[in-house]
Amino acid sequence: MTVSGAVIWRASRTPAGVATLAIRETHPGVIRGAAWGPGAEWALDQLPALCGADDSPADFDASRHPLIADAHHRNPGLRLARTGLVFDALACAIFEQKITGMQAFSAWRSIVTWCGERAPGPTPRPMFAPPTIDGWRHVPSWMWHRAGLEPPQSKTVVRTARRGDAIVRAVLEAEDGEAVDRVLVSQPGIGPWTSAETRIRALGDCDAVSVGDYHLAHEVGYALAGARTDDDGMLQLLAAWAGQRQRVVRLIAASGVREPRRAPRLHPEGHRDR
Repeated sequence: MTVSGAVIWRASRTPAGVATLAIRETHPGVIRGAAWGPGAEWALDQLPALCGADDSPADFDASRHPLIADAHHRNPGLRLARTGLVFDALACAIFEQKITGMQAFSAWRSIVTWCGERAPGPTPRPMFAPPTIDGWRHVPSWMWHRAGLEPPQSKTVVRTARRGDAIVRAVLEAEDGEAVDRVLVSQPGIGPWTSAETRIRALGDCDAVSVGDYHLAHEVGYALAGARTDDDGMLQLLAAWAGQRQRVVRLIAASGVREPRRAPRLHPEGHRDR
């Protein structure tokens, strides 16, 4: 994805093939899109969900905490998006396991550029859609190393891709978030954090909470109770909004309230020259 002026460009591998989607807000609350490639029709059909049209906060009670009430009032248009692309969301979340976001995004960009497919249309710069599920299985080991992704993550992507089609079907057929979790965490190398991130990105799950995140519990604790906490404490604080916990997490992020930094940023460890 890239932003050029007022236009957001997104390259995806849809069930119908590769698509490039360009979207912009032409008037407040009015989104227009154009698409190119064999997956263009699918991408345009999915556009409302990508913009949060399937998400409805109508039964959300923001009054339970003053910070959440204020953030909800200041961000009336906040909606949870869904891409509908389960395996891409799952692979991306696996990339982000136990490393910094900067490392994960760099590795994702490298692998998608080297092993993906050039996106069609008048993109502002060359863009690439991710590999097919079968394509993920055949990324060579040296390429993972060159991209900067550690073996535990790269092996999990390859292993998961071997059952990728079945996993995607099971996730899309699951009745609720707990059922999705059962499907995903049954796969080696996938835990609650990766499952929750997949639910959030692919399905727009308004209740998923990324337990095990390096920062999230601290941020939620600081915002709602004035002090950092652990995962159990975070879940207790969010329990009042059962069914809408991810919405609360998003509102905390939108509020701008952050725990003061206690130490310098973690410096990424380089290993590609070893």
